[in-house]
Amino acid sequence: MHVSEKITLGQMIDRDAVAFPDRDAVIFGDLRWTYRELHEKVSQFACGLVKLGVKKDDKVGLWMHNFPEWIVAWFAIPKIGAVVVPMDTWYKPAEAEYILGHSDSVAVITSERFGNVDFIKIIEEIRQKIPNLKHVIARGSNTGSAMKFDEVLELGKDWRNDAEFQRRITEPKPDEVTFILYTSGTTGKPKGAMLTHHNISRNGRDIASILQMSHKDKLLICVPFSHCFGCVLSITVSASVGACMVPLVAFDPEEVLKTVEKERCTVLHGVPTMFIRELDVLERKKYDTTSLRTGIMAGAPCPIETMQAVMEKMHCNVSIVYGLTEASPAVTATRFDDSIKDRVETVGRPIPDVEVKIVDADRKEVPRNTPGELACRGYNVMKGYYKNPDATKEAIDEEGWLYTGDMATMDERGYVRIVGRIKDMVIVGGFNVYPREIEELLIQHPKILDVTVVGVPDRELGEVVAALVVPKKDVALKEEEVVDFLYGNVASAKVPRYVLIVDSFPVSGRGKVLKYVIREELKKKLQAGELKRVIPTAVKMKMRKEKVPEIAGELIKSGKISENKREILEKFLLSINDEQEELFRKLIE
Repeated sequence: MHVSEKITLGQMIDRDAVAFPDRDAVIFGDLRWTYRELHEKVSQFACGLVKLGVKKDDKVGLWMHNFPEWIVAWFAIPKIGAVVVPMDTWYKPAEAEYILGHSDSVAVITSERFGNVDFIKIIEEIRQKIPNLKHVIARGSNTGSAMKFDEVLELGKDWRNDAEFQRRITEPKPDEVTFILYTSGTTGKPKGAMLTHHNISRNGRDIASILQMSHKDKLLICVPFSHCFGCVLSITVSASVGACMVPLVAFDPEEVLKTVEKERCTVLHGVPTMFIRELDVLERKKYDTTSLRTGIMAGAPCPIETMQAVMEKMHCNVSIVYGLTEASPAVTATRFDDSIKDRVETVGRPIPDVEVKIVDADRKEVPRNTPGELACRGYNVMKGYYKNPDATKEAIDEEGWLYTGDMATMDERGYVRIVGRIKDMVIVGGFNVYPREIEELLIQHPKILDVTVVGVPDRELGEVVAALVVPKKDVALKEEEVVDFLYGNVASAKVPRYVLIVDSFPVSGRGKVLKYVIREELKKKLQAGELKRVIPTAVKMKMRKEKVPEIAGELIKSGKISENKREILEKFLLSINDEQEELFRKLIE
């Protein structure tokens, strides 16, 4: 199949079942599915959805961790002309309600409680506020009021002989929308980027080609399926060449290395933070990663020492990919023959049949090596934002150019360097965080008068959130109160790591907060060691609870306190903080 040929996602999995029927498609722990078996499950589930009444163009939420059922749904929903709406697993009730409601989702596919997320309970709490939602389908055995995933498979077992299903699978066309992923701008209002079958399938095949992937590869997937990095650059990339998918339910650096060794994985994706943590494990333990060949590193700038270590210690010749959801997502990529310097200082050059230009504030092209906004045009540009024509018109001009909001330069060779973001979005370990959203939450704190949020550099996560807060007059406000107000109510990436209590912000003549001035000042403070991380009280308490038995044992062993007082001592140590513990130690010396 030529890379530019237009196909639907349903046709892609049909082709795989014919071309690679007995090759492994999915490996998940002890579970193994061939492409024939995956195709069977996709067809059964798709037919089951039809029997439940899911129609062409209906929206279906997909809200679970990286389980094999996610992959089944990813192909089944498009196969019948419906639209996938991926949802991040860390969404709180209000976020889930907005996405399912705004997208007009008629069904949501989720899972039983996993970790600390009780998906079904959340859906039950918000369901009355989502009038279009008719079906809740969940994997697992403890699904409560939800229909079991396996029951939908059973419904569709006769897919070969079901006339309505056979008619429905002929309807989807490559240029029709099959995917809406909600992403936010600096306003913090989520916008649903609409991608077509061709947007996704072609982008997947182009990246597979750049990585020189084939049906002989095994791609370990530790990035979330709910991001384009997971569903397009991992699932679709693999299926585009019949490669094997080896998903991990959630990222754990040691589990990644164990699985690479056990399954002899050849391809590994991740944000720099993930690779840094994997390298850290390799410093302490030995794992055989010699099977690794390549992968994608994306989502944040990559330190040069990290790139070199990944190549030398992990044997992984990674490609740096730049993209955004609105571009399906890949726009540029480095190639295998690029220098280390180009890999860490640039995001490569445009992928095939995608144009890139750098423009000024008037959207006029600027000379090479001149900073400006990056714009792209090609098959990868989204159809637009769902139910938001104004935002679509702002993002895509009449000539089809998508304006990314990213500041960049492009050299004479066509290599692109990202130098900043016009939008204020902060990328925390590969996850997008929007300052306006955090500001709107913090301004509700009874002690806060004004707040502004920016990103500051972080060695491990790329960036983290910092908040400058102006308290109300004559009110005492502690930094911990700010983070405690958010912790547990929003995703942890949105909780500020640094909080500064200030009297005012630097502003322009028009009264606009000068965030770039704040960012530079915070960078200087960070480099000088003047910024102290603020840890949420709940986290401190958890950390302290874990340390208390050890501290008590140390004090008893020293002879300062008797063993029969251990229970009282541990209760006392739990009731004080680190500073008070130091005073206590001095007192009993």
